[in-house]
Amino acid sequence: AEDGIRDVERSRGLGDVYKRQLNVNEQPNSATGALVLADGSVYWGGGLGAEGCTSGEICFNTSMTGYQEIITDPSYADQIITFTFPHIGNIGVNDNDLEHSRSFAKGIVIRADITDPSNYRASNHFREWLNALGLTGIYGIDTRDLTKKIRTFGALNGVICHSKNKVFNIEKLIEQAKNYEGLEGKDLASAVTCDNIYSWAEGTWKFGNENTSEAFQTMSPKTFHIVAIDYGVKKNILRNLVKNGCRVTVVPATTPAETILALNPDGVFLSNGPGDPAATGKYAINVVKNLIQGGLPLFGICLGHQILALALNAKTRKMKLGHRGANHPVKNLITNKVEITSQNHGFEVIKESLKKNTEITHISLFDNSIEGIRLKNKPVFSVQYHPEANPGPQDSKYLFSHFMEDVKKYAKKKRY
Repeated sequence: AEDGIRDVERSRGLGDVYKRQLNVNEQPNSATGALVLADGSVYWGGGLGAEGCTSGEICFNTSMTGYQEIITDPSYADQIITFTFPHIGNIGVNDNDLEHSRSFAKGIVIRADITDPSNYRASNHFREWLNALGLTGIYGIDTRDLTKKIRTFGALNGVICHSKNKVFNIEKLIEQAKNYEGLEGKDLASAVTCDNIYSWAEGTWKFGNENTSEAFQTMSPKTFHIVAIDYGVKKNILRNLVKNGCRVTVVPATTPAETILALNPDGVFLSNGPGDPAATGKYAINVVKNLIQGGLPLFGICLGHQILALALNAKTRKMKLGHRGANHPVKNLITNKVEITSQNHGFEVIKESLKKNTEITHISLFDNSIEGIRLKNKPVFSVQYHPEANPGPQDSKYLFSHFMEDVKKYAKKKRY
């Protein structure tokens, strides 16, 4: 306990030293990490994970738990994640909480240094895990100040650097940050998707069997066949489909509609993912249009929600901040209830661009942006947030049941 207290005190002291923005000539002697923004701001701190420098869009996430799931969510491709919660890494990591086998994020920014893990499920130290992932991070900076800057000026481009030798060419790093092209217009779904079609049979995590071969439930029977289009899918989305009685086939983002239909699905799931939804137009949007015309039940989340909207001839745009966290209030306009949701997106569907046959079902209570839509005459709907909620509340898991109601009706009709 005393060691833990000293660790926290040490990290707080480091933050007090580094929390203000410094000029390039003010590098502290002990700094092994630097976060350099395109506007010339420099945040000094301690380096974490892999050595080297990498550029990306800097965002912030307000979740208090689930840092392992956040870091392995493919939706964070090309982004540097700032955690607003100060103590990240204190429960360690384990093999069961991975949303993907690797991280597509460019780096992480945290307030306090990483303490030794204190959790019965931990199988590895967070610091060692970052090294194994090859992910670069920085600790000891004022993440509140950085978050305020993002809230004021919008998404920022930057470079995160870790050098054990404490060698930083700040002028060169500022140029690198300025030259980063940003996420607008960038297709990342095709970069993070799977290479081949595969089957998924693993159900949701079972409490009491953690860290064993039976950590995830094997569900049976699997009555309905769902094809999940992988734009950057999280494992727990697939697990929830299995939990609801589905046999799941995952296909790459660029799979043609003919191939999907040949698999004879009872429904199609459009997954989450990174990048600009409009940039998927070369392969995704027409596929979804063809699936809608075929009468299949469709359920989309996050990027899948945005691609569905584009297939319905709506438009999307980049947001100033985006929504990232596990505490976002959303109002269901059908039931008039409020759900606390888990979110991760930087683009939105433009309300004024929706056509008459598309109904808004959910809105954000933060900024009134669209959080859900559905077609009035077909079993097609989507939400902007993450109903599988890993991490996050489980207020929205009913959406999987809603999808299954559509699937059952379609399967019965198809059978006869």
